Amino acid sequence: MSILTVTNENFEMEIIQADKPVLLDFWAPWCGPCRMIAPVLEDVAKEAPDVKVGKINVDEQPKLATRFGVTSIPTLVVMKDGVVVKKSIGARPKAAILGMLR
Repeated sequence: MSILTVTNENFEMEIIQADKPVLLDFWAPWCGPCRMIAPVLEDVAKEAPDVKVGKINVDEQPKLATRFGVTSIPTLVVMKDGVVVKKSIGARPKAAILGMLR
């Protein structure tokens, strides 16, 4: 599955109403660690078809960043049934990201 670009406009439908767990990546283009984990998230999206992976650009979607209390990026958030179940700040290896989804 490909990575979804999440915005204020599609957040409710794509994330809150998702029928499977969601991994959200709060990021920005100028963030080195964010760019470093981008290919890892692409792999996760391909390897975990039972999970929806979305990216939220904090510069373009500041309301969503505020809603989730994001103060540092990258921040990874796992949601199930519209509720945050796990949160991680900073770049993580692939195994750790996959571990968040269990």
